[in-house]
Amino acid sequence: MNKIFKLLGRINLNTIRFNLKYFPLNVAFKLPVLIGKNVFLHKLKGTVIINGPINTGLIQIGFGKVGITDFKRSRAIWEVEGEVIFNGRAFIMTGCKINVMPNAQLIIGDDFNMSVECTVITQKKIQIGNRSGISWESILMDTDFHHIYDENGIEFNHPKEIIIGDNVWIGFGCTLLKGTEIPSGSIIAANTVVTKKLSGEKNIFGGNPVRILKSNITWKY
Repeated sequence: MNKIFKLLGRINLNTIRFNLKYFPLNVAFKLPVLIGKNVFLHKLKGTVIINGPINTGLIQIGFGKVGITDFKRSRAIWEVEGEVIFNGRAFIMTGCKINVMPNAQLIIGDDFNMSVECTVITQKKIQIGNRSGISWESILMDTDFHHIYDENGIEFNHPKEIIIGDNVWIGFGCTLLKGTEIPSGSIIAANTVVTKKLSGEKNIFGGNPVRILKSNITWKY
């Protein structure tokens, strides 16, 4: 019963607007996506796809509490012009920013959790596997935004995909830049910067430059 009241308390104009925009009426009526009152729906464009059974509150954006957050003033941002695919349950907390540019793709696996004040920006593609989580104040960005040219006037800093495997935990304050690939079962230590493909499952990666800190690990929430 408490769970039902909690879900009902999360139904607001943002939630209704979001679901009516992205889904046909028979799906929107189920309210599969709940949107917090402090979520700024800056660009409500592109497409949202949910793979799998549709349930009320399957995906929640702009909720949850962590002690470092000013819940009254922190604001999440939804700025989507490309495609977002949810492959199951996702919980994206207070203050998170999601920016999917035109023709870009964000794919989020089942049982996904993202803590407060994180940022995801994609101009090409970011893919996150199942049962993965991102801790607070981390950023994923597959583009440099600015164009950089060589001596012949040829641009060389094109966007590159970010791929995160299954059962990956990204520690707080991490930065994952274009070309990042993280194998399944990994942990990325707090404040780590990743800019390349990492090799070997079930490792803790960290340091500068990033390296394996410990092998043959397992983790759970």
